Amino acid sequence: MSTLQSVIKAPPASEDPLPAAAPAVSAKTWLAVVGATLGAFMAVLNIQIVNASLADIQGGIGAGIDDGGWISTSYLIAEIVVIPLSGWLAQVFSVRIYLLTNATLFLVFSAACALAQNLPQMIALRAIQGFTGGVLIPMAFTLIITLLPKAKQPIGLAMFAISATFAPAIGPTIGGYLTQSFGWEYVFYVNIVPGAIMITMLFFSLEATSMKLSQLAEGDWAGIITMAIGLAALQTVLEEGNKDDWFGSPFIVRLAVIAAVALALFLAIELTAKKPLLNLRILLRRNFGFGVLANFLLGVSLYGSVYVLPVYLSRIQGYNSEQIGMVLAWTGLPQLVLIPLVPRLMKRFDPRLVIGVGFTLFGGSNFLNIYMTNDYAADQLFWPNVVRALGQALVFAPLSSVATSGMEAENAGSASALFNMMRNLGGAIGIAALQTLLTKREQYHSNILMQSVSMFEQATRTRLDQLTQYFMSHGVIDRVDAVHHAYVAIGKIIQKQAFILGFSDTFYLLGVSQIVALIAALMLTKPDRIDAGGAH
Repeated sequence: MSTLQSVIKAPPASEDPLPAAAPAVSAKTWLAVVGATLGAFMAVLNIQIVNASLADIQGGIGAGIDDGGWISTSYLIAEIVVIPLSGWLAQVFSVRIYLLTNATLFLVFSAACALAQNLPQMIALRAIQGFTGGVLIPMAFTLIITLLPKAKQPIGLAMFAISATFAPAIGPTIGGYLTQSFGWEYVFYVNIVPGAIMITMLFFSLEATSMKLSQLAEGDWAGIITMAIGLAALQTVLEEGNKDDWFGSPFIVRLAVIAAVALALFLAIELTAKKPLLNLRILLRRNFGFGVLANFLLGVSLYGSVYVLPVYLSRIQGYNSEQIGMVLAWTGLPQLVLIPLVPRLMKRFDPRLVIGVGFTLFGGSNFLNIYMTNDYAADQLFWPNVVRALGQALVFAPLSSVATSGMEAENAGSASALFNMMRNLGGAIGIAALQTLLTKREQYHSNILMQSVSMFEQATRTRLDQLTQYFMSHGVIDRVDAVHHAYVAIGKIIQKQAFILGFSDTFYLLGVSQIVALIAALMLTKPDRIDAGGAH
């Protein structure tokens, strides 16, 4: 029997298909599921909560603008590396010890981050925080699909959806408010109270089971090492590539080669090992394979839009972190209303229909933003953000349910690791692609706009004269200096318009990613047509 199934004394699932025969779920089981999903919420929240406050944190610890990105990168690298390891490590150390230890360390290092004095300290502490927090995400997902009977899984997955889609959306809102009201340190201190509640819930709900330390010697160490090196290198390439001109940088080239070689070796090892770290063959199952692909693309748009909107509002509209948070709040708050209703929708309608509507709304919300103008700000973003929130709320729980339906207990750890890792990886690749697209499209639009601004055009000469007179009436005495200021002002106007057009293009890419995700979702089969082994 799986270690995960034995950690809580829950009644066995009934095989009777009648709703009246659905098994009761013990209070301890629900306590464990709620505690674990609260931990997952906190872990995901800490990816985004820092981003809205990054400038303040950099100033507080004396970090440069270019180096400050590592405050987020170190957390992400550690988190994406530990997610695939969690299923195996939970078996080795037991679910109770593994979860409680990492939950406690997560709180300790969250508080330690607030006390960091310089950038190296912050990077190291954030990496450990990410490593311990990353454990909470797949473990919550695994507990849901192994401890809850099939009839109750939609409720558990709806709770997990709050961590997967609501937390990234609301993160900048919470971070911005805390930073403006109390200081950037409270971005980390905010974990303490809910973290203490989570630990208490897990302490009283998880049954003690024996550790299996002998499995350490039997572990797939070659797979672990190649995976850790490959994912860490890949994540660094994605985070730093655009800043370092991608393959124009020898550093990026070396890391890309390391990532490619290490991940290729990892795939070969996992497909040939007798006891692989991850059972990659479950990706060949129709529903799980297409579900993972759709989830990967969900990550692209989920994390990509949370990256693009704050950058746009800060750079173009001049919003501070709290104002940005208030705009992004509408990408999260409607989810709190809709997500609890999703399990009922899954009972009344084909889950694939719910998924399809969700991806259609999410994709459509991005297409609503492809014609941005200079005045496109909070009011104009309101309805696209609400539509996006509705789409995200509809997608995750049914997609998770259909993808993992019929998954055996022994493959639950691999399924959880792959499903959650690929969503995070999709986010990393999406952000990297959007950074590059924004840079390239800004340059493209700037060149096009510059060609239309000619001194042979009467409108250009008129605008120059107006700006020259403006600067001369505002303290610039010499006309030559005033003309120079006018040229600079026109250049800034062109650059701003080019950026706005570039941001519009990024939303177009996000919308296209959700169309592809919708196509992948249409390839899913109804869960009741899946056999006990999960293959179809």
